[in-house]
Amino acid sequence: MDTGAHWQAVLAGRTCIKRYNDSALSNSPFMASKLDPAQWQAIQAQTQAAQYLTPFEQLASCSIKKALDTLEDDIDLQQTVFILASTKGNIELLGQMPDERMLLHHSAKLIAEHNHITNKPVVVSHACVSGVVALLHASRLLQADRYKHAIVTGCDRFSRFVLNGFQSFQALSDEPCRPFDAARKGLTLGEAAATIILSAQKSETISGRLMSGATSNDANHISGPSRTGEELAAAITRALFQAGISSKEIGLISAHGTATPYNDEMEAKAFEHAGLLNSPVHSFKGYTGHTLGAAGVLESVMTLEALRHQTLIPSAGYEDLGVPKPINVTRKLQPTAIDYALKTASGFGGCNAAIVWQKE
Repeated sequence: MDTGAHWQAVLAGRTCIKRYNDSALSNSPFMASKLDPAQWQAIQAQTQAAQYLTPFEQLASCSIKKALDTLEDDIDLQQTVFILASTKGNIELLGQMPDERMLLHHSAKLIAEHNHITNKPVVVSHACVSGVVALLHASRLLQADRYKHAIVTGCDRFSRFVLNGFQSFQALSDEPCRPFDAARKGLTLGEAAATIILSAQKSETISGRLMSGATSNDANHISGPSRTGEELAAAITRALFQAGISSKEIGLISAHGTATPYNDEMEAKAFEHAGLLNSPVHSFKGYTGHTLGAAGVLESVMTLEALRHQTLIPSAGYEDLGVPKPINVTRKLQPTAIDYALKTASGFGGCNAAIVWQKE
């Protein structure tokens, strides 16, 4: 339920992926990472049981409150922009509420108001790169001096709609996902909300610095990624150039790593093109599953924790290399010096994104 608990789970090698047999969600058993009833009660308590907020909006609001509570000093919310990253929003309520109420910008407005953020919010709904793109967009708004602070929240709920969609692709694994492993069978879905607060001002609670980022699109297929990895490599190379560092200085890669055959192969090829075969790489999805619009933010939070603790995160479920390029997948917890970390993401429609984090 918070960053510290996630880090402790990593230290313990614990995944929250479980097998479910829930006829309300699926006609057959499935693997997933889902919040339990006790956690939902805590979320509702954090949001004062605001009945005008849907569960999706309560989840996002709870994450924002927790993030704000970690700050030593309050930020000026009148000089703050709220950016919501999501792929599905309230899709589970389709047909149960007016169409206008379903729109993501409507949810963003309600979440912002609930958290006393007065500026017009921004929505980024760009498949599975949404979280990374939202962080990059926030950084650019701050660099342009449009705002002093940005609250970036990635959020997506687990629903029958999403589960059935990926089942129709035959993309789901019948065991916890195993990114980059030779025996991987597909992805595991998860649900989460994660928040990072970016600021143009120094403070005592800085975890790291978002140095740069870039996006690209391979225009290969509506769902399948590039076969060469050149396009993700182009985004990575541009992000490194903007950061003013070389590929050899990247001490950690938090990969998209969905554990589908094509995604993992594409990323491995991209890392080779970008000169990153020696950089330690992991996928966090073996712990939480693929949290869709929340993934880029959640996995960046854990990247910042790795920088803070100067420790490599092992890629849960990985045993034997199963991609065509010899990437350096982390197998166990390992203290090491890390100055710069790379976060990558890819999604349907051929979208790719990369950002560079620096240790503060």
